Amino acid sequence: MHGNDGRGRRGAGSRRDHPAGRGGTASSTGNSTGGVPDGLLLGGLGLLLGGTTVAWLATGIAGRLDRGSWPEGVTFTATPSAVRRLITDPQDLPAAWDRAEPSRLPDATTFWVTLVLLLLLLLLAAAVVAVAVSRHRALLAAARARRAAGPADPAGAPAPRTRTDAEGASHPPQARRPGEKPPEPSGRPTTAPHGPAAHPYDTESRPDPERTPGALLQASPNHAAADPVTLLAAAELTRSCCLFSPPRSDRSARILQPALLNATGAVLVTTADPDLWRQTVGNRSKHGPVHVFDPLHLLDTPARLRWAPHSGCEDPRAARSRARALLAPLRTPATDRHPEESAAHAAAHTLLRCWLHAAALDGRPFHHVHRWAAGKDLHEADRVLRTARHSAAGWSGEPASVLAGHPKLRSAALGLVRTALSPLSELHIRDACTPTSRSESFDLESFINERGTLYVMGATAENPRSHPGATPLLTALASNVVEHGRRMAALSSAGRLDPPMLCLLDDVAALAPLPELPELMAVGPSAGMPVLAVLRSEEQALHRWPTRDARAVTAAADLRLAYP
Repeated sequence: MHGNDGRGRRGAGSRRDHPAGRGGTASSTGNSTGGVPDGLLLGGLGLLLGGTTVAWLATGIAGRLDRGSWPEGVTFTATPSAVRRLITDPQDLPAAWDRAEPSRLPDATTFWVTLVLLLLLLLLAAAVVAVAVSRHRALLAAARARRAAGPADPAGAPAPRTRTDAEGASHPPQARRPGEKPPEPSGRPTTAPHGPAAHPYDTESRPDPERTPGALLQASPNHAAADPVTLLAAAELTRSCCLFSPPRSDRSARILQPALLNATGAVLVTTADPDLWRQTVGNRSKHGPVHVFDPLHLLDTPARLRWAPHSGCEDPRAARSRARALLAPLRTPATDRHPEESAAHAAAHTLLRCWLHAAALDGRPFHHVHRWAAGKDLHEADRVLRTARHSAAGWSGEPASVLAGHPKLRSAALGLVRTALSPLSELHIRDACTPTSRSESFDLESFINERGTLYVMGATAENPRSHPGATPLLTALASNVVEHGRRMAALSSAGRLDPPMLCLLDDVAALAPLPELPELMAVGPSAGMPVLAVLRSEEQALHRWPTRDARAVTAAADLRLAYP
């Protein structure tokens, strides 16, 4: 009996202890996971501290505004009790700040107005910081996404293989004997293999402009199914491509027209082929507004764009860039190798940028720049540069210093400027550079946002230093569009144009040799500005741009194609 009772008491005790233990465990667990979150606690403390600081500052600033000095007795340590009293009686500042002399305290209205203004400033600062942080995170996320995506196309198709790749896939590598060297890669242009169609842009990562170009893909019209050119025309271009093709070929129908029609955003087209405009203008007009700059009247259309080459040159940076573009067709690789030619180009650039700036500031038509270059009424340009309110600092005396310099340098510089502007002597070209009203002005921002198409039509110039034709004007307009697109991309939250703006530059070296092309080939795709640049050969690029820039044009391209 007693033994059983003992066991019963111990069992009861065990049963009584067990629930208590469970309860204790539950309570302990609840304490470990419950309670006030640290973030909420820190936020509340920050709010209290911030409110106290704002109330203290508002009292002191209002006292300085109302009484001329910071009230004595208004200290930070006394602010919490003052805030508590102000909550009960908002109009009684002397009661809230009982340690301060009432005559030195501000009026209640002044205090509350100052407090509200401080709160608004604080909220504005917080909003600015939040926007900056959000934009920074978005840029980082976009950069991470681009790095994660690598060079792959959004469609995710496999990269095109060269003949070497195809042979390696069908024939596994054989074991080499000890001491045997691996086979040397062939440096000859490779031909796209027969097999499944692959996306043309899924190549290796875009090279640095200083790198040696990769393999050149040789297109073969006899094998269209496996031709990389066919693949190039199958989807929207999102990278930079350098296409080597002679003038008389069917590249327009097979490559340029499909690339133009596949573009989802705005398109800049430079071409001397009227058929490219005829075959694509109908479809592009359904996509967005279409503009045609055709100063030579090569196209049978009444709707031609009139564009003033000095538009926007009120900004000194635009004047520099425009003068550089107007003189670009006259520059050759020999210019940088000969000090006299280099000095003449520098002096010509100085004259032209100053005159463009003066004409834009004074609201004069572009043919006034032509008159100044001819030596007529030069005092007008000097007067504008001296007296205009927004004239660039230090520019007023530069034209006079060039014209008063060495006669040989002056003659060479004026000769370059006159050659670049010589097309204006023809009435229809001068008319193309003279908008008759503000409504005819070309709004580049609307053009890009509305996904428009700009056809820059002209005739190629084989020797622009003697017969430039309209090449300087075509180069200036194309350069203006490219520079504006880059500025819009830099100001966007993602750092790129979306949708991208395609730069389709047909026979670019002989038609519109953009000075920005080497850099555009390297950084254009990352800014939402893919490029399809058509050259006749690498030698043509070396003849048109300085050697370093010419090599960068081809080396920086994601895809290099040769089309017969």
